[in-house]
Amino acid sequence: MTKKIVRVNEATIRFAGDSGDGMQLTGTRFTEATAIVGNDLKTIPNYPSEIRAPTGTLAGVSAFQLMFGSQRVFTPGDLPDTLVAMNPAALKVHLRDLKPGGNILANSNAFNDKNLKMAGWEGNPLEDGTLDSYTVYAIEMSKLVGKALENSDLSSKGIERTKNMFALGVLFWMYNRPIEPTENWLRNKFAKNPSIAEANIIAMKTGYNYGETTEIFTTSYAVEKADLPKGKYRNITGNVAVAYGLITAAKKAGKELFLGSYPITPASEILHTLSSLRNHGVKTFQAEDEIAGIASAIGAAYAGDLACTTTSGPGMALKTEAIGLAIITELPLVIVNVQRGGPSTGMPTKMEQSDLFQAVLGRNSDAPIPVVAAADPADCFDCAFEAARIAIKYMTPVILLTDGYLGQGSGPWRIPDPKDLPEIKVNHPAKPADGDEKFMPYSRDENETRPWAIPGTAGLEHRIGGLEKENITGMVSQDPENHQVMTDIRARKVANIANEIPPLEVYGDKKGKLLIIGWGSTHGAIHVAVDRARAKGQSVSQIHLRWVNPFPSDLKAVCDNFDEILIPEVNTGQLSLFMRSELLRPVHQLNKVRGEPFRSSEIEDKINEILG
Repeated sequence: MTKKIVRVNEATIRFAGDSGDGMQLTGTRFTEATAIVGNDLKTIPNYPSEIRAPTGTLAGVSAFQLMFGSQRVFTPGDLPDTLVAMNPAALKVHLRDLKPGGNILANSNAFNDKNLKMAGWEGNPLEDGTLDSYTVYAIEMSKLVGKALENSDLSSKGIERTKNMFALGVLFWMYNRPIEPTENWLRNKFAKNPSIAEANIIAMKTGYNYGETTEIFTTSYAVEKADLPKGKYRNITGNVAVAYGLITAAKKAGKELFLGSYPITPASEILHTLSSLRNHGVKTFQAEDEIAGIASAIGAAYAGDLACTTTSGPGMALKTEAIGLAIITELPLVIVNVQRGGPSTGMPTKMEQSDLFQAVLGRNSDAPIPVVAAADPADCFDCAFEAARIAIKYMTPVILLTDGYLGQGSGPWRIPDPKDLPEIKVNHPAKPADGDEKFMPYSRDENETRPWAIPGTAGLEHRIGGLEKENITGMVSQDPENHQVMTDIRARKVANIANEIPPLEVYGDKKGKLLIIGWGSTHGAIHVAVDRARAKGQSVSQIHLRWVNPFPSDLKAVCDNFDEILIPEVNTGQLSLFMRSELLRPVHQLNKVRGEPFRSSEIEDKINEILG
């Protein structure tokens, strides 16, 4: 039969099923094929917090969403156009988010009495009219892959597990994606088990051919290649981008990279990535706990490596005393916090922006620390590189804030030319400074940075540790006047970083009625909402803070040009509190702590509320 192709500028798909249904893998393979086509895209995975929730329960549902388009894409999308529901629980959890009239691709074999009851359905929604307002494709996926693989060497359980590839094949047909990249990936992935590779390829092709030949599908969708700046691109997650940014900074500094870390969701992929790159001057140490992780990194920094440690909010709490040690010893250290829902263990697989207070203020004594926040997965590379550069230049620990949305979500990354990246200068003294008989470990340069002396260098012996040091000499000192001097120097050194933060970029008019200030992963949702508001003629502009400590020096001057300020945050108002103190004026807040990022429509509604 003749089928029509509908051309659309963008599309949003959500894959949802039980944890064992392979939804993350399916979404990732669709993402890779979409990146090869040349669309811009953003993704967000959604994992259950329970390690092994009972099969078929609402708590065990795993999901993966991506938005792709022929124009710039800034978010993974608000509401999906197409929902893939591999069982009744997946449909129950995610139906509320599907666009009116959207597509549902369901594995009807899973909608049996047991699964329906476990998911809380009173009847079968595929048959009782519940889904009449949607376009429903109820497909016997399990039965079809069983027929396609009846001569396979796989067990019945192994055959059942290929149904996600069938669903992927259908989606490849619906959205005109190539299947060859996934076919090649499967053969490489299962090179030692070719029967598994071939079974999954057959299931995928069966799904693709089903879309092509069955009469229930009358329409497919085409999304043209996006017009992105010229360059070489790859799809990248924020965690991998952080790892690459740190390695690149180490290479620019002529240093080896040391990572001392303890695995914790959602930061573990940084450790996994770096541990596989030991041939690139990388040393990784999986410590027995968070304290040992950062303590080893401080030791590596003292020994002359570019050192880093990675964690999430609970791990930051355990690292707090050691962070103070890095501050008082004035050693370069990058501390990456991939934020998640809390407090305590909280919601370990869900995102939040609630560690800003902890990053800026969360230490005993007056112990300021530079804090930089990434805006999207690709920006994690730039922010990791910048954090390392500042740590070395100012001899201070630096905190990099990402979150679960950025760390495990993905988007296209334009691979930079190393020649275009700034140099990172390292100056290890080989002898005492001219005019000094002895090495002075707390002497200062024009940035108030102390020298980075490598232990074992003759003539540069000096004390190290958590006790207060005497200014210039580095001797242990309990003198009250000296403590005042050293506290002021450490604070001033961090404040002076503001001198090299570039002027803020205002998206929209430089003056107007409403300015939206964001930080971290809210960037995309804010940007889309501002675009929509401006298209309707509303006076709305946007700035986004990469540096949240210190603030850019022109922040107040920019904000003074607007009548109202709105700050959306995935917390209860942490930046808002800082902004009231910095700007000395009231601000509007938009806050949520649901373990999920903002939808652009939520910000757009708040704009309408403020501007009427």
